[in-house]
This record gives sequence, C-alpha cells and structure tokens, in this order.
Amino acid sequence: MRFNFDLPEPTTNTNTNKALTLTPTPPSQSQSQSQSQSPSPSTPATDDVDWLPLQNHPVFSTSNSSSNNNNNNNSIIQRKRNLMAWDGASRLYYWNLNTQSLHRLSLRFGEPDPSFILATSPSKVLRPDVELNFTVDRITINRHGSALLLEGSNGLCVMYLYGRSSSKDSSVICRTIYVGSNLYLNTNNAIRTLKVSWHPYSDTHLGILSSDSVFRLYDLSSAIEQPEQEYYLQPVSRGRSRNASSICPVDFSFGGDHLWDRFSVFVLFSDGAVYILCPVVPFGSVYKWESVLEIYNDAQTFGLNSGSSKASSNETLAISWLEATFPELAKQAAEGGVQPALKSHPYALFDASVPLQGPLHKVYHGNEEDSEFKVTECEGRAVSFLYKAVSKDSILVTVWSGGQLQIDALADETQPIWMVGNHPRISVDSQNRMVGFAMICETQSNELSVMSFEQSSDKNIWLGHPPPLLKLATIDLALPGKTETGSIISLFIDPLIPERIYCVHDGGVDSIVLHFLPFTNQKNGIDDDMRPPNVQSVLNTCQVESSLSSLYGFLALADSFGCCWIVELTSGFECIVVGMESWNLLLPARVDKEKKYESLEENVGTGDATIISKELLAGPKVVIVPPTSPNPVAADSIEGRSTLHQYFKLFHENYVEYAHKVYFELKHHGPQLKKIIDEQHARLREAQQKLAKVEEKQEKLENRLDRAIETHGMLEERLINLRNLPGIHKKPLSKAEREFKMELDRFRGLELDALHTTIEAINGRIKRYSSFSPQTKRPNQRRQIALAGRRKGNAEDDEISHLKSAIEKLSLVNSENTKKVKLVDSALRNRESTS
Repeated sequence: MRFNFDLPEPTTNTNTNKALTLTPTPPSQSQSQSQSQSPSPSTPATDDVDWLPLQNHPVFSTSNSSSNNNNNNNSIIQRKRNLMAWDGASRLYYWNLNTQSLHRLSLRFGEPDPSFILATSPSKVLRPDVELNFTVDRITINRHGSALLLEGSNGLCVMYLYGRSSSKDSSVICRTIYVGSNLYLNTNNAIRTLKVSWHPYSDTHLGILSSDSVFRLYDLSSAIEQPEQEYYLQPVSRGRSRNASSICPVDFSFGGDHLWDRFSVFVLFSDGAVYILCPVVPFGSVYKWESVLEIYNDAQTFGLNSGSSKASSNETLAISWLEATFPELAKQAAEGGVQPALKSHPYALFDASVPLQGPLHKVYHGNEEDSEFKVTECEGRAVSFLYKAVSKDSILVTVWSGGQLQIDALADETQPIWMVGNHPRISVDSQNRMVGFAMICETQSNELSVMSFEQSSDKNIWLGHPPPLLKLATIDLALPGKTETGSIISLFIDPLIPERIYCVHDGGVDSIVLHFLPFTNQKNGIDDDMRPPNVQSVLNTCQVESSLSSLYGFLALADSFGCCWIVELTSGFECIVVGMESWNLLLPARVDKEKKYESLEENVGTGDATIISKELLAGPKVVIVPPTSPNPVAADSIEGRSTLHQYFKLFHENYVEYAHKVYFELKHHGPQLKKIIDEQHARLREAQQKLAKVEEKQEKLENRLDRAIETHGMLEERLINLRNLPGIHKKPLSKAEREFKMELDRFRGLELDALHTTIEAINGRIKRYSSFSPQTKRPNQRRQIALAGRRKGNAEDDEISHLKSAIEKLSLVNSENTKKVKLVDSALRNRESTS
C-alpha cells in the first residue's frame, strides 16, 4: 500500500495489529462440539438445537443462493451490499436472496476456544408479510433490535422482528411496511435514495438522503409516507456559481455522543465538501440528562460572558431552543433535580431556519490553508463518509472513488446556528400540535474566519463560524483493478476500540488504527505522540476470482471480555470468521523505562514522607554528656545539684521533646491513617466480591475442565489405536533405497507405458500391412498392386524390412526390461521379508 501522511514519519513504527484467521472445522468435529454444548438462555432449550461454528453453519452455502447470485450479480455490482446485521448482544441476522427470508442465529462467543463463535442450528426463519418487489442490497438494525431496515435500489421497507408464528412451517411472519413509497417507489419519479440510516437516539426514526438534495426524517410510529422533517440543501450562496458536481450530496452521518454533535447531521458532497446541520432532533427522541444539562450550562456560561451582540443572539436562541425542546430541563436545573433521561418535544423557530454550516475549511497545526473550501489532491470524487467520536475528538473520514481515505478532525466544537428571517413551513394537526416542518437550508452569507488550531476558542465562541478541520492523514489503499466509476469502499466502526476503523473494498478488508488524535493525546499543549495511522490488511481477495472478490456482508463483533471478531460474507455466500487482536494495540512505539523507574522511586519516597516525617524516622538526637570531675561530688551540695539539673535539662531537650513530637505526629496523622485503612478495607471487600464471583463461576470452569479431560482421553485412545496399526513399526527406507525406489517408480510408470504403447502401435501397423498380402487379394487388386509395385519399385520392401528390424529390436528391449523388472520385484520382496 502507498501512504501519503500529512504528519511527520516516526523513527520507529512497530505494528501490533495481528489478524488470526479461523479455519473451518470439519463436519465431524463440529457435530461432536455441538453435542457437548448446552443451549444458552437466549435460545429455546430444545433437543433439536445444535451449536455449530459460525463459518460451518448450513445457512451459508453456495448451493442455496448460487442461482440468485448469477442473476443479480451484474445489476448490483456497483452498489454497496451488506446482507448481515448484529443487534449488539447475541443475535446475528442474515438475509437469504434466494428465499427472500431472514435468518436469525443466536451466538455464543469464546466457546470452546476463545477464537470460536458458535451459532444455533437450525436458524430461526423470519418472513415478511408482504411480497417484496425489489432485491435487498443492505440490511441494518435499530439500536434496540426491534426493527430491521431492508434497502434496495428500487425499494425501501422496514421489517418488525417480533411477529406471529406461521401455521405452514416453523417460520415467523413479521409485519413489513414500505417507507416513502409515494416518493421513492414511484416509477414516474427519478428520485433515488443515496443513504438511509437509523437515528442513534430513536428506534422509530429514519434519516434518508435522496438524489433531489433533500434530507428527510421519517417517524415510523406516526406516518410512513409523510416525512416528519425536511431539509432542502442549498450549498451555493446567492449570487455565486459553482461546479454542478459540488451541489450533489452523496452521503451523510449522524453525530456522536459529544456536546452539540449529538444534535448534528454531517453531509458530504461529491466534491469533498462537508457541511453541518445543527440542531436536528427527531420528535420524541431520548437523550441523557447529564449530556443535555452540560450543553445547557455551557450556553448560559459562555454566551452571557461574551461581549459580542452576535454571540449573545446565538446564545439566546440556543437556550430558548433547549428549553422549548426539553421543557423539564429548566425546571429540573433550577430545582437541582436529577432524572435519567429527557424526551424531546416537537419544536421549531417560526422565524428562523437551520443553515448549512460550511464548507468546513482545513487547517494544519496553526497554519491556515485557505478560508474557502480547497479541493484536495485525491483522485475521483467523494463517495462515502463516516463520523466517529473518540473521547474528546470528532473524527471525519472521507472516501474518494480513487481509493484514498482522507482523515480529518474537528478542531473546534460544533455550535447551533439559525438564519433569522428565513421562515420554515410548519405542519400542525387539528389540535394545533406540530407534526412536521420543512425548511430551506442555505449557506451563511458572512465571510468565514479561519481560526488557528492552537489559538484559544473562547473569543470565537457563539459567533456562528463553522469549526475548521484539522487534517490528520491521507491514506492511499492502492486498490487494483479500478473501474471507470471508481472503487466501492465501505467504512465500519470497531465496537471495542474507538480508534480502529475497518475499510471494506474490492481488494478485501483493511484495519486502520489512529494513533494520533489532537485533543485526546495532547498534554500541556505539546503533542507527545504524532504517529501516523497503522494500516493492516486483514483479508485479501485480490488473488481470488473476480466474481468472488467482492464481499456481500461484513460485521464487527465483540463480547464483554474484550475479545473482537470480524465476520465476512463472500459473494459465493461463504462465511469467514477472523479474530482480531485488541490488547496492547494502542501502546506507543517507544517506552522510556529509566524515566518510569525514577518516577516510581520518587513516588515511594514521597508517600513514606507524607505519613511519617524524616525527623521521627531519624530518632532522638545523640545526648552529649559533659565530662565529669574526677573528684566525687555530694548530691546535696551545690555542685551536685547543678550537675543533676544539667542532666535533667539534656534529657528533657532530647527525649521528652521527641516524645511530644511523636505523640503530636501520630495524633495528627491518625485520620489519614484511618482513611488509608478504610481504603484497604474497601479494596478487601471488592476483592472478596470478586472471589465470590469466581467461586460462582468455578462450577462452570470445572465442567469445562472435565470436558477437556474427556476429550484429552479420547485423543489418547486414538493415538494408541494408531500406534497399533500394522506397518507402523517398520523401519523407514534409507536415502539410497528411497532414490532407487523413485527410479523404479518412474521407470515403471513412464518408460514401460511408453514401450507398451509403441509396441501396440507397431503391432497394429503390422496387422494392417499383413491384411494386404498377395494371397488374400482379388485378381484386380493384385493387378493394381503389381502396377503400383512397378512404379514404386522396391520402396515398400525396404520399409517392411526396416519395420521388421525395428520390431525385433523393440522385442529384445522389452524382454530385457521385463527381466529387469522381475529382478527388481524379487529384490524388493526379499528386502521386505527380511525387514
């Protein structure tokens, strides 16, 4: 692969990402494993349910869907396909193109080996209650796993996964509805869907970006034909003209769980420009109380302190929008109450519309590139887009048709902006309640100011400037066999490691790990680690046949123990399971061990000093006794009393004062020692709880150990049986004997066959010539032969004589070879009998 990084190359770059491919298990082993496993609580505990390795499941087979694959491969070769979905817990869904049905498989991770994924067999079959008149290309599931989106080139419908059982077979009939059929399924209308996605904070809202440059939100709980919200995207400002390709949207992505990003929609256009719609909130969506309260407090704090009238206006509109969308917010914030979540209410400003913030310009560590949008050096056009929130960073990944990935990060926070004077169209019901609205989203007329990346953003907050993009890297995948329309590339997020992204393309699957993030890895304003992204090829399909090189499904799975897998479905409908390494993936390439040890020693010294001072550890001072006179002194005399008083004074200064210091020190550190003891007791209780959990799991571990011991015993019995097989104790042939045997086999297999075929051919020719002998010819034939003999002379006689001589030589060679073969066979028999 070729890389073009905008960050400086490090001196050393160790690659810690390793992929482990799980080979399919033979049917005999899979059956024995399935018999030893017991069904999980998520599946019905029936006797006919087996647990098989996922890659060996009978639902994935070329015979079931080969006919449909041949019919539809040409028509869908340029569309992104994903026929698998995962509910995030323990259920995998697979759409069968041949039967037009959905298969539900319950999964179990890490049994019997940590690299295994087991699935129930047979799978549960779910069928739609209506006939689908289009080919399903992509399936996606909502966050709670209650509904599945079936997306195709000529249709769009939602299938609810909890239905009624069928009386004909064991399948489940699920209610299925078409979404926007009057708009997207109309044959007279050329509108097609570009991107369809579930909203991350609602189970009933779908976001659809169509080719008419309109972003629509549908509420499946109220109306499936009429959109709840419509945003007409107009990226060109009034009085200005741009290229026609720059006004065509291609993809969008909802924001993540980070400040105002959760109320934002990021839209990508074909020229690579990225725009933001904020705020966009579905009616009835649910958000966390802490997250909404955080942005509400920020709006009140930073907006009121700003001296700009424009910032105050934007802050006032934001606060009014928050209080109207979440009516409980202001009351609960004033009273100090806490509730788990807030539900949004229908609301829109009557005299203002949401503009398109952008295009987002790029900066590079304080150096501005251009205040306007600048076309990058990537080949082709922008085709796909991904938003990813990693801690404090908002990462944007743009995919180009030439096979390049452009990775950027938002250098500032997203803020809501309204265009006052641009009135939206609002729809209400008979009770004057808002049921939907539509607005034209234009770009702002004011000039964009470029803010330095290292400059403080407190002075620029709430001024309406779109956040700049910090360019991190450009990755060239160097894909082989690019078509005229470009490569089809899809991006997926790792469920376990936020810094990892999976890239699925015609050449296979790549893993991209981001080591440098501007805000997460920044300490005291200095970037400590600026390593480029690590790109690792997980699956390579470049050497596979072109009809089987593309993938029809991809999933990234993870369990609660920190293990991660990826599951791929090839165009031949074969399942591949790959275990991904997750531990020590983001460690730095260089570790300063000496500095680490010094800091540990310093911490140990300071910790001891905080508990007991150095003076107390050193002990009392040494008492210097004055020299005594050689003459004895009476105790009641003046000299004796002065000597005794001096001794008492020295004792008091050295020992009594030291005892007072010890007493005061212990009394002063008593609460601190009590706190340390309480912490130790808390850790002890936590350890006891963990031990209790381990004891609860001990029985399961013992069962697994018993099964492992039983399997080990069976393997030992098989080894014993193999050792008792005949011929196992024979001595191996020496090197000379093996070479001699190879020569005999080559002579027997090649030269003898060639001799036999030559002899048979010559015998046939002799018979053919002998059939033309003078004794068997008719008179007219003999006459013709005589005339021909006169013309040719004695040519035939010479040929016959040469043939006879050749036959005699070959017969001699054949006889000699036969004798040699007999001798060799007898020698081999004698050697085998002696051995």
